[in-house]
Amino acid sequence: MLALMAFIPILFCVVAMAAFNISAKLALPISWGIACILGYVFWKMELISIVAYSLAGLLNSLDVLIIIFGAVLVMNTLKRSGAMSTINNGFMSVSKDSRIQAIIIGFTFASFIEGAAGFGTPAALAAPLLVSLGFPPVAAVVAALICDSTAVSFGAIGTPVAQSIACLGEEIANEGFTKALSIWTAIPHGIMGIFVPFLAVAFMCKFFGKDRSFKPALSVLPFALFSGLCFTVPYVFVAAVFGYEFPSILGALFGLPITVIAAKKGFLVPKTTWNFGKEEDWDDSWKATKKLPPSKESNMSLVKAWLPYVFIAVLLVITRIPALGLKRVLQGGLFAIRFPELFGVANTAYTLKWAYLPGTFFIIVALITIGLHRMSKSDVKGAWLDSLKQISSAAIAIAFGLALVQIMRYSGSNDVNDTSIKSMIFYLAEALSKVGQKLYVIFSPLIGILGAFVSGSNTVSNTLFTNLQYQSAVNLDLNPVIIVALQVIGGAIGNIICVNNTVAACATVGAIGKEGKIIRINIIPTIIYTAVVILVVMLGMPFVD
Repeated sequence: MLALMAFIPILFCVVAMAAFNISAKLALPISWGIACILGYVFWKMELISIVAYSLAGLLNSLDVLIIIFGAVLVMNTLKRSGAMSTINNGFMSVSKDSRIQAIIIGFTFASFIEGAAGFGTPAALAAPLLVSLGFPPVAAVVAALICDSTAVSFGAIGTPVAQSIACLGEEIANEGFTKALSIWTAIPHGIMGIFVPFLAVAFMCKFFGKDRSFKPALSVLPFALFSGLCFTVPYVFVAAVFGYEFPSILGALFGLPITVIAAKKGFLVPKTTWNFGKEEDWDDSWKATKKLPPSKESNMSLVKAWLPYVFIAVLLVITRIPALGLKRVLQGGLFAIRFPELFGVANTAYTLKWAYLPGTFFIIVALITIGLHRMSKSDVKGAWLDSLKQISSAAIAIAFGLALVQIMRYSGSNDVNDTSIKSMIFYLAEALSKVGQKLYVIFSPLIGILGAFVSGSNTVSNTLFTNLQYQSAVNLDLNPVIIVALQVIGGAIGNIICVNNTVAACATVGAIGKEGKIIRINIIPTIIYTAVVILVVMLGMPFVD
């Protein structure tokens, strides 16, 4: 009964956005309201707790909003400085084919950003880059979200896997368990990752091509598979030999230059160039809901134009490598703003680690770019005003989305509640975990997907469900390493359709309100990815001790 009740806010959100094209900024506040009513009536939450958790969600949305604002600001700064037109011309010299551009930017470049930063950053950077190259905004978001999947489990220097290990504790997650978890997270991802660039291009061509056909994607299949292998081979090797911190970032650093050189040399590239045609011929559902400022023309050098992205990459990497020690410094002391528990309610304290957020580095780089590119005061003012306007609608959706997460996550954890009642999210996962041994391997990644869809984060999904997955594996006499790996992988797959990332990416391209269409399209590649992972695991399980 409680599991069914807990499912109502999620079901409403999915149906409203995917079936009725209701925008996230309307669907999420209503879903939050439903969760509050259910929490009060069925979970016996006190009103003060509902208010506290909702406000805690609002505070947590600051992290996401700073990332989005920073990503949008960098893009608008580069447009106003003239750097973006130079970058576009540079990409055109590599390939004028939109399919190749989607693979290089959406998959390989975004995988590097995922490996360094994670937390919704890759799609927020890649989607506007694709739009600047002539992609319809909705097509750019669809492709960017599909591509940002394989790298996610090892994103932000392995944070999602590290969180699962922390949840289990050293007694369970010993050195042998950790190594096996890294390998079995990498292998299914690596096999499916070979096909992800093709999958993204295929759905891009089918839903946004002039002929609405998969056929243009077939001619780019050899290059797509090549680019997938260039990333996934080093990705799996690093996971197996060195562990979970660097597979995504090193896989991308290896694959990106090879893929770019291959594209420039025409290796496996189709002879016929494919693109989206003229904007006036596009369907209205592909276009932005807000007119974005055009790029300023300039004669800037390609090196100078790309320097801001180089600065971003360097800042992200050096602040996230544990051996350098900057991570610990930037997350504490004067670099963290701490908010106490709200109204004395447990689990509502919040710390804004502003100096460690990727969005802060984006803002710093945008400020450096003003002098680097010698921008005028009017261009700087325009970039900042444009950016603030773009994120205004996204702020509503993300704030209520994270408020919904807090209500569902802590509905059963407050001291004033009946301690026999668990949280809404716990009941959802527990219901899925009662399917029996033979089916649990199929349902295990769905729990990870559920966590990411609701929370917008593989890391949070692992925080919520790692222990449940481990205990279910023990109870059902299944290999715990495999089941926890499926949780981690499922959380990554969920990124393709999670509401927060979709809203964030839409905000960067001016497509707020189109989230339902994007989720509806991306459900199909999500199912395909999940099915392939399950098949790989089922075939591999007999060979695991």
